[in-house]
Amino acid sequence: MDLTPYVDHLRRELAVAADAGGDEARALAERLSAPLESAARLTLLNALSAAMSDVTRELAPGSVDVRLRGLDPEFVVTPPPAPEPVREAREPVAAPVAVAPPAAEADDGTMARINLRLPSHLKSRAEGAAAEEGLSVNAWLVRAVSVSLDGGGRASAPGGRGKDSGGRGFTGWVR
Repeated sequence: MDLTPYVDHLRRELAVAADAGGDEARALAERLSAPLESAARLTLLNALSAAMSDVTRELAPGSVDVRLRGLDPEFVVTPPPAPEPVREAREPVAAPVAVAPPAAEADDGTMARINLRLPSHLKSRAEGAAAEEGLSVNAWLVRAVSVSLDGGGRASAPGGRGKDSGGRGFTGWVR
């Protein structure tokens, strides 16, 4: 997502507001517009990150990550894992039992913090699994816990995302 049009629009609005103050205000606005560009970009990134956090809460166990590539953010959508396909059995099998959806009052949309202590070998495996799917460790753990509690199945989406072509990337939240 290119933030340049939004930053340019803000710069134009500042110039229009400064025109009302005369030549001195116009000159001040011109001097301030360049330093304000980085602050405007950071503010837009914070707003986008907060919005994607809300979207991720609604998609759980799926997620939406905001990644910074150069000066512009990129959104990475990870859908929830697909249910396992039903395999045909040679003998009649009882119909699968439907899992009741969680109660509405169970998910009020608030986030809670938890400190999790893992043995170092498990931490490295979790980091590796998250990286293979292109997720932050936090997003991967949220999905794994959600899948585990909401009826089992696999904790990772099929065909997960790997690292970008350069093997570098940043994953996480901007606040």
